[in-house]
Amino acid sequence: MPVARQPRRTAVVTSHIWPSGGRHLWPSGETSPVQSHPRGHLVYAASGVLAVHGERGTSIVPANRGAWTPAGFTHYHRAHGDTDMRIVFLAPALARLMPDHPAVFQTSSLAREVLLELTGPRNYDGSAPDRGRAARARLLRVLVDELRDAHEQPLHLPTPRDDRLRAVARMLSETPADNATLAELGRRIGASSRTLSRLLRNELGMTFYEWRTQVRIYHALVLLAEGHDTIHTAHACGWANPSGFIAAFTTVIGTTPGRYRSGRQGL
Repeated sequence: MPVARQPRRTAVVTSHIWPSGGRHLWPSGETSPVQSHPRGHLVYAASGVLAVHGERGTSIVPANRGAWTPAGFTHYHRAHGDTDMRIVFLAPALARLMPDHPAVFQTSSLAREVLLELTGPRNYDGSAPDRGRAARARLLRVLVDELRDAHEQPLHLPTPRDDRLRAVARMLSETPADNATLAELGRRIGASSRTLSRLLRNELGMTFYEWRTQVRIYHALVLLAEGHDTIHTAHACGWANPSGFIAAFTTVIGTTPGRYRSGRQGL
């Protein structure tokens, strides 16, 4: 059964972009054009939930995570809930210290403050004096050091290459509450559970349970950003009771759905 969506809230689209970064204020549902950049960049959702759709999958960026996209990777952004997106471009010397693939990192309190400072109003005109540019360079190095010390988070949904896995992915995405086993899903598309398990391990490096949990957490983040409560979100995403959902959500995101929805991420 399709998940009911909350009425779309209205918000003014506002952008401030300069060579080293920028800020977008997007209403829920807003989508950027497909694009790629000559420099790698970090995006951070100061509020709302951001999805970064790329050629290798989708990175989910709730308000306590940052997403890294290397130079040259084709991607687009989508806002879930009214979203305050910050973006910071890295020079090649710093980008080389980051992963060579899209990744999501938990943002420490320090990393958050650095990101907000680097994308704050004083940077809008891009004409900072030499002292300001030196301070910015130091902040960028602090940010990269903080992210390198953080573990990559399991919030990247890889895109399967095999047509059979793609078919299963569509079913999981369209009906996240469906509790069909891998064998049952396989019968719908004409593939055995053994074959699908092997493909999951070889292509995505995870089990079916891990994959489905990631898909469900993604949908849960979207529903919470759109204003749905914990009980509705739990049932809409396939958990039989809210306590199981809260435990799974907290394990992946690092805070409870209630605290996340109210904006208290413990940062």
